[in-house]
Amino acid sequence: MATALIILAAGMGTRMASDMPKVLHQVAGAPLLVHAMMSGAALSPEHTVIVTGHGAERVGPIATAFDEAAEVVIQEDRLGTAHAVAQAKNALAGFSGDAIVLYGDTPFIRPETLEAMIEARSDHAVVVLGFDAADPARYGRLVTKGDTLERIVEFKDATEAERAITLCNSGVICADAETLFDLIDAVGNDNASGEYYLTDIVGLARDRGLSASVVRCDENETMGVNSRIDLAVAEAAFQTRARTELLTLGVTMTAPETVFLSHDTVIGRDTIIEPNVVFGPGVTVESETTLRAFSHLEGCHVSRGSIVGPYARLRPGTELAENTKIGNFVETKNAIIAEGAKVNHLSYVGDADVGAHANIGAGTVTCNYDGVFKHKTTIGAGAFIGSNTMLVAPVTVGAEAMTASGSVITTDVEDGALAVGRGKQTNKSGLARKMFEKLKSKRAKLGKG
Repeated sequence: MATALIILAAGMGTRMASDMPKVLHQVAGAPLLVHAMMSGAALSPEHTVIVTGHGAERVGPIATAFDEAAEVVIQEDRLGTAHAVAQAKNALAGFSGDAIVLYGDTPFIRPETLEAMIEARSDHAVVVLGFDAADPARYGRLVTKGDTLERIVEFKDATEAERAITLCNSGVICADAETLFDLIDAVGNDNASGEYYLTDIVGLARDRGLSASVVRCDENETMGVNSRIDLAVAEAAFQTRARTELLTLGVTMTAPETVFLSHDTVIGRDTIIEPNVVFGPGVTVESETTLRAFSHLEGCHVSRGSIVGPYARLRPGTELAENTKIGNFVETKNAIIAEGAKVNHLSYVGDADVGAHANIGAGTVTCNYDGVFKHKTTIGAGAFIGSNTMLVAPVTVGAEAMTASGSVITTDVEDGALAVGRGKQTNKSGLARKMFEKLKSKRAKLGKG
């Protein structure tokens, strides 16, 4: 059966103390909203509707950047969760299938959990996602009888016996779309807050003789993010889970608690990650690589057998072929480094192609930016770039060519040639001593000792 997602993302997030909409705050390099969309995307939904409100002009583009087919609707007046879901009705006009209501500030619900809700829908009109809370606190309670959900009771309205129930409401609901909107149309706002609550549809469904049920999940899946404290807790939870998954898949981390991963990090087995390595979005690392301490990777691809770091920075557009070496205090950006090439230390390689088995000496800089445009440097296979070479792009150094240390290379170097681009050295006898004496005398006159 076809599925539609309705993701509520209209809240202001007052407790975030932020000008940014709550759902755009990030965990593991991706907005909370994108995490929720990723969970739902595993169901291959026919429709995805994002209900925005506060900051809609910022939320909408993020949603459509992740899924260009997503439809964004605006809840002008925020009158409760049922009212928010009702804003998706026109977007789903004519849709026949199940609708799942998710929340843009609840990033960790697993696709497997949503699949279980879809499966349960074959036997029940309404399915609610619940969790057994270690500390139920003020969560709404799910009152069940066997596998049937009788009603949802808000904490403030619950009896002592109902408050003793540990099965709590996550807010996530699945129902046939037509039934969902039909029930929402019947929801009233006769309550202390004057709001239309989505939870009321369970009681309405039961009154109509429709069955409701609960699918249980781990409490961690339903973690909502409402404050900076929650955001930090969510980040820690993500990192713990992601590190554990990598360790299970055969990745070695000598100090896993110091390694920080992105939502889309991919790392092959038998890779070794030393302490304090940070992954930004868009990183793929193949098997049997070594990532040494204090390195930062973002938007790059590292092939099998390569060694990176320590203290290396791989920026977006970096492509390392097999068995390459990027050493300490090296930065790369938009650079293709071919098999077996080495950039060992203290160099910047940007907007460049480096050929197989080339060697880039310490202190080399590809001078790629003229203040307006970026330019490309090409280094041929087997070339040797001497230490402290400035390669002023656009420039090509041919295969098996060499540059002398301390050179400034401004024109192309043919295959096999040696390029020397230094100013002529002259030595002025005794001049250094005279200059020091003059400077020391001047300092003494100024009373600086």
